Amino acid sequence: MTASSAPIRCLLYPSLGEIREHVRVELFARALSERLGRPVVMSMSPTYEALEAELVAGRVDMAWGTAEQCNAFEPQARAVLRAVRSGSWHYHSALVCRADAPLTLETLQGKRVAWVAPRSTGGHLLPVRYLESLGLRPDALFSEQRFLGTYRKALDAVLRGESDVAAIFSNHTDAHAMRATLTSYLGADAPQLTPFLFTTSTLADGLILTRRLSDADSELLLSVLTRMNTDGAGLEMLMGPFRVEGFIRSPGPGAPVSSPRPSQGAEYVTGELDAEGRCLHLWSPSGRVFGRDVRSAGGRRLDEVLGAEASEPLMSLVRAVLRGGSDGRLEYRLSVGGEERVYAAEITPCAPAPGDIGVRLGLLARDVTGLRSLEEPLYRLASFPLLHPEPLLELGMDGELRYANPATHVAFQDLVERGAQHPLVHAALTWAWRGAPPNEPMPTVHLDGRYWELTVTQLWDPPGLRVFARDVTLRKQLEAKLFQADRLSALGSLAAAVGHEMNNPLAFVLANLSFIREELDRLKQPMLAGQAVPRADLDDVLEALGETVEGATRLKHIVQDLRTLSRKPPEHRARVAVQPVLENALKLLRGELQHRARLERDFHDLPTVDGDEARLTQLFLNLLLNAVQAMDPQDAERNVLRVAAYTSEDGAAVVEVQDTGKGLPPDVLARIFEPFVAAGPSSTGLGLSVSHTIVTDLGGTLRAESREGRGTLLTVTLPAAVPVADPQSLRAC
Repeated sequence: MTASSAPIRCLLYPSLGEIREHVRVELFARALSERLGRPVVMSMSPTYEALEAELVAGRVDMAWGTAEQCNAFEPQARAVLRAVRSGSWHYHSALVCRADAPLTLETLQGKRVAWVAPRSTGGHLLPVRYLESLGLRPDALFSEQRFLGTYRKALDAVLRGESDVAAIFSNHTDAHAMRATLTSYLGADAPQLTPFLFTTSTLADGLILTRRLSDADSELLLSVLTRMNTDGAGLEMLMGPFRVEGFIRSPGPGAPVSSPRPSQGAEYVTGELDAEGRCLHLWSPSGRVFGRDVRSAGGRRLDEVLGAEASEPLMSLVRAVLRGGSDGRLEYRLSVGGEERVYAAEITPCAPAPGDIGVRLGLLARDVTGLRSLEEPLYRLASFPLLHPEPLLELGMDGELRYANPATHVAFQDLVERGAQHPLVHAALTWAWRGAPPNEPMPTVHLDGRYWELTVTQLWDPPGLRVFARDVTLRKQLEAKLFQADRLSALGSLAAAVGHEMNNPLAFVLANLSFIREELDRLKQPMLAGQAVPRADLDDVLEALGETVEGATRLKHIVQDLRTLSRKPPEHRARVAVQPVLENALKLLRGELQHRARLERDFHDLPTVDGDEARLTQLFLNLLLNAVQAMDPQDAERNVLRVAAYTSEDGAAVVEVQDTGKGLPPDVLARIFEPFVAAGPSSTGLGLSVSHTIVTDLGGTLRAESREGRGTLLTVTLPAAVPVADPQSLRAC
């Protein structure tokens, strides 16, 4: 029976956006793949709830779950591996407060608490259960309860005085042990917080191996994962994504609290040597190193303990350190048990102690074979920002530049000098300030004749923005040509209607001018002879002049409307009132519409939008032409074009265009916004595609609903114009 080559899918808890975590996860997956002989694909779940839904649906082979999820899914899982931290596979929750405002259980009444997340065990569920076991209901105990999403943000809230209490996981019920955990989140600010209450313990979080795995795959995974940090492979750093030392198979929810477990076979050695290479003492967690027993090494020479092949590189390093008087490091290969291994050794001069009569040297040698096997993917991942051909940068929420790759400095040479005032930084901050609606396209920045499309990702821990800038100048140029082609197509469709529209005023302008000329010729002689001219004749001439002016004005307006449609869009958006643009588009279609359908208008107040009047005119004209041409002119008396405009509940501008035409079949409706998909025989298939592009570029949506025989409804939603973001206000956020 051949082993399966299908990838093992592993789902992890929601990412906090730190690139180092993604790199570690990638390396962890590669290390597992090498040891299993099968690809391991790891992905981040957007929420804890989504991770749980995938487990329930049986769509993952392995998942990193909270303590609660591990407990819940353990009965139906192949196995659960609990995380080991500080030698323990249980943990507590600690309530922390400011060190300068100490609290006790008795003084919690009325305080404000910052929880992590509703599904967080250490950051919410465990302390809540503990308080309830003491007869204290959190909703009655605390004056305010907030969920902030991460441990760092909850602790920061206490540091800033926005909350009085936060909860964090604790491997041991010891305030000194908690200091390291707090430091990992707060750095130098950690001493400002102190734990004042520890809860009872729970089994730790860990990896859930589901029943999608075969028994053989499950046992192999168990073997690899439980030995990953104790088999001498030097893979401790791969535990980084989980902040753990290793894994142990779950002993079950009813198991007693764990005690520190000894390391098993860790391949490293520490000790002290004298200047002759004699072992003052030598120690290895397993008692063996380089395939030899080192438990009775005291007083013996290094070559006697380790053998000539293993000791020779170490002794050469000892001699180099004695000559140079400083630390030395050496990496070398050694065959152990028929297998070639890679070791890293360090020799350090020790500070003299009272009674010393000679030199003492500290020794550390460890097996780094596993780590070296991962160097190539490590360098590949680490080099991505440097070698990425497009600009990539990371910003603080105040616009501070934290990182920029070389391509960024080439493209934006004034980025460092201008800081938060640089257009690229300003656009990214504005995107974040607006709250990044899910359907809103990413911003585009125009600089020095080039267009840059930004992809902005929110980082949460610590808060910031990751920005990719992509040069889309060529695409913008092609789009401009497409818009122009569509504009000419629309003008062609309008030619007959506009020609008819212009012929009417032009005809009576010419007729009136001819009448005025004839009348003036007739009245010329009497007026020159000083004879009285009948008032009625003068009134007729003046009335004809007034009608002529009115006709000329109408022609002027038609030409202006056409110029609005045909002119080139500006390079920057402006605030535009939607209703006048819609009115102009309807006026351009008046001649075509009067022979096709009856117009019904339902206009209400609309907000202004950020856009371009010419593009909006093109958008509405495309939609209206599409609706008018969908209706049979033979049914003009029954045809209705309904145009509605109003403000949505969330403040957006909404325009609806509905016809009573023959409607669209489902296959055409599904592709209606694709280029060259024509809804009718006379259509070019560009109008709705271009309209969709215009709307999405403005951050809006264009939807189509249609039923055969009942007509089609097109709905445009455009976000209301917003004030320009102020970097000072962003700092306050």
